[in-house]
Amino acid sequence: QVQLVESGGGLVQAGGSLRLSCAASGRTFTTQAMGWFRQAPGKERQFIAGISRSGGSTYYVDSVKGRFTIARDNAKNTMYLQMNSLKPEDTAVYYCAAQRNAVVRITTPDYWGQGTQVTVSS
Repeated sequence: QVQLVESGGGLVQAGGSLRLSCAASGRTFTTQAMGWFRQAPGKERQFIAGISRSGGSTYYVDSVKGRFTIARDNAKNTMYLQMNSLKPEDTAVYYCAAQRNAVVRITTPDYWGQGTQVTVSS
């Protein structure tokens, strides 16, 4: 069993930065590929970034590529999402997720965090 807890969300002006963290409990963190999703009001939850078990491989959707960076520290059981050059359209609830049988792209998470709100003002 893995429990995920996000933190680091908040309100930021367009062009600003935020770093999200996802702390995982349990001893199986390193057996999970990890990723970030987001859900804007009235829209479906969308996968935006993934990272392999070792952290050596990453994946980004086009809308965040070059602005967001995903990373993980397996010694601390924590994953991060550094978000730079934020835009109002990045406003959403951000969720971390874990999937045992994924490589980098998270398609059917086994575990979800509770979400953290990110609001970008124009």
